[in-house]
Amino acid sequence: MTPGIHGTVADGFETVREEFAAFVAGERPDYEGQLCAYVHGRKVVDLWTGEGCEPDSLYGVFSSTKGAAFLVVALLVQEGTLELDRKVTYYWPEFAAEGKGGVTLRDLFSHRAGLIGLDAGFTEAELADDRAIAERLADQRPFWRPGTAFGYHAFTIGALAGEVVRRATGRTLQEVYEERIRRPYGLDLHLGLPEELEPRYRSVQPMAPTPEQQAVLDSEPTGPHSLASIAFNMQVPDPVELLDHANSRTVRARGPASAGGVAAARGLAGMYAAAISEMDEQPPLLKPDTIAEVGQIHSSGYDLVARTHKSFGLGFHAVNDPLYPFLGAGAFGHSGAGGSQAFADPRSGLAYGYTRRRYAFPGGAAPENYRLVRAAHASALAS
Repeated sequence: MTPGIHGTVADGFETVREEFAAFVAGERPDYEGQLCAYVHGRKVVDLWTGEGCEPDSLYGVFSSTKGAAFLVVALLVQEGTLELDRKVTYYWPEFAAEGKGGVTLRDLFSHRAGLIGLDAGFTEAELADDRAIAERLADQRPFWRPGTAFGYHAFTIGALAGEVVRRATGRTLQEVYEERIRRPYGLDLHLGLPEELEPRYRSVQPMAPTPEQQAVLDSEPTGPHSLASIAFNMQVPDPVELLDHANSRTVRARGPASAGGVAAARGLAGMYAAAISEMDEQPPLLKPDTIAEVGQIHSSGYDLVARTHKSFGLGFHAVNDPLYPFLGAGAFGHSGAGGSQAFADPRSGLAYGYTRRRYAFPGGAAPENYRLVRAAHASALAS
């Protein structure tokens, strides 16, 4: 085993360990992170490194949380509890305010509703409370005509989906996730971290951008009332830093479905493995038609919030476009601002999860994921 790298890989996946070790060797001494992968429900990679890092250490995974939220949505669509082409108002009548009456669930879940935030912004307490976010968004005028464009609903999409789930089932999205996904598989991916698991949480740490990264950030100024500022709640007088959001015990305890999840890499990868593969003698959570539906690209092109090319399936990132073009069509998952990445590639059977403690720049999936994912995918195909 490479010094400093703990864990195991299955035969044929040695290149994944080599890529992980090569990356770690070039990082600062206090780097810590985890990498896990399954192929057709079999764990093939389980690695971790860093002082204090254990295989069950828990990290704030920011928007990788959205993958858990939309797996709940996918299950309810599969069962007919939710119908994608029904109007949101069928489940949530108050949503019709300010010209939103024609928005369908499909529009909403594919980031096309224009409800990226509030004119006045959210309070810190509201950002930890999906019900409060949803209640205020019901009265908000969309920032573009729904259905005409798309933009990343960074802090709002989980709350919007959660309110639809609550109206349709009488249960919160977090309760459905806990009862039907997390608990049956023993997943270390929590939407609401119990107090007794707090000792396993590793607080997210800052990392200054390199001079090259800072130059890019400085060259792309964002106005205080731009779509990006509104989506990330930066237009308020004292905005909450993303690091502080993840490190808030209130956020961890309530598990807001947009960015409040806490996980180990094993939990991220295990969830996506359970979604597409037989696990623990249980059939896949999703049937082939549902897998195809959630992985089908619903929104692609210029993202009005991210101001770059993006592709979304049904709530999930379409991770093969543009992040990992070597993955199969229909691969679906989500990354998080701190650098985490998780997804399923149904065509190869690969399920992947990655966490790190120090915030990666410029945000979203940390750059090292490209080589790690490529090695894992090549090994999966060869196996």
